[in-house]
Order: sequence, then structure tokens, then C-alpha cells
Amino acid sequence: MTPTLERELALWSEGYETVAGLDEVGRGPLAGPVVASAVVFRPGQSPLDDLRDSKQLVSAERERLSLEIRERALAWSVGAASVREIDRLNIRKATALAMRRAIGNLATPPDYLLLDGTDLPELGHEHESVVRGDSLSQSIAAASVIAKVLRDRLMVLLDRRYPAFGWARNKGYCTAEHLAAVDELGPTPHHRHSFSPVSQINLF
Repeated sequence: MTPTLERELALWSEGYETVAGLDEVGRGPLAGPVVASAVVFRPGQSPLDDLRDSKQLVSAERERLSLEIRERALAWSVGAASVREIDRLNIRKATALAMRRAIGNLATPPDYLLLDGTDLPELGHEHESVVRGDSLSQSIAAASVIAKVLRDRLMVLLDRRYPAFGWARNKGYCTAEHLAAVDELGPTPHHRHSFSPVSQINLF
């Protein structure tokens, strides 16, 4: 499925000039932050032909598209919630926090938000939640690409400090390699201690 600007065009025609697509990456991993991005395209701009949901792209495609999105967008931003915030708040609230930070970091305040999936009234903006939004909306898909590229880069950097966990390959997700390292070495400060099976490890 190829995302389009259909929803954005409808909102532009209704008078919403600044429509931001939002998406997050990193709700499910055992380690690392949750990262959100917001992307605002210019009203009436042409779609990006190769843009897809970030999960359908290989790393080199995401890197290229991330650069193109940032060059063509009216505004873009990122926000994150740390592992400590995830453990303290829970992942849903931490995701909303990351999104609020992304919205707040936009150079151009949005008139309307397009979200992937979950409804988040706590964002405090008029919005629409679009099921499989990263496959349907170019703004949401663009946000998913930027968030994925940034989070992947971060996990590669963290892998240099904690190479045993394979984060350059698994990006903090629950793989056999990752679980074996947690079982042998215990969790790091970058692990989500509220997430199973990390929370079940006997540290003493």
C-alpha cells in the first residue's frame, strides 16, 4: 500500500494550513527510548514517489528518504521519551510525551495532527487517528521514516558501549541474541526495567 496526500489535501481544502503527521518508533523494544517525529508538508506540494511505511524500507532507502523529507518539508522535528520515563509513566504515556515534545519542537505550530493508530487526546491539538496511517498518509509515513532513522542511529551508537547485546542489529528488540546477553550480563541502564522479561531478572 502506497501512502498518499489524500487526507492532507482534504484538510488543506478545509483551511488547515499546517497539517502535521506524527508517528513513533520504539514502543516494543526492551532497550532504548521511544522516538517520535512530526512532519509538516507544504500545502499543494507533490507527493514523494518512493515514500513508504518505514518498516517496508531497507536502511539505505530510509536514510535517503529522511534527507529528502527534511529538504522538502515545511517543518519537521523529533521528540523522545527516555527509558526512565517509560518505566515511570508506562509506554503509552511516554509515547504521548515524546509526541508532545516533537510537536513543541516544530518551527511552525500545527493547526491539525494526523496520528498513526492510537487516539491521544492528551496531545492538546485537533487531530485524527488513522489506522495504519503510516501506510496511508504521506505526512505520517514521513514522520515514521525520520523517527526510525534517528532511533536506529542512536541504538548503533549505544551498541559501541554495550556490544554484547547486538543493538546495532536488533535495535533493542527482543531477539534470542539480546535475551541471552541480558540473561548472562544483566540489564544495562538503557534497558526498560518495567518490560518483561527484563523485569523478571533476579538482580541479586
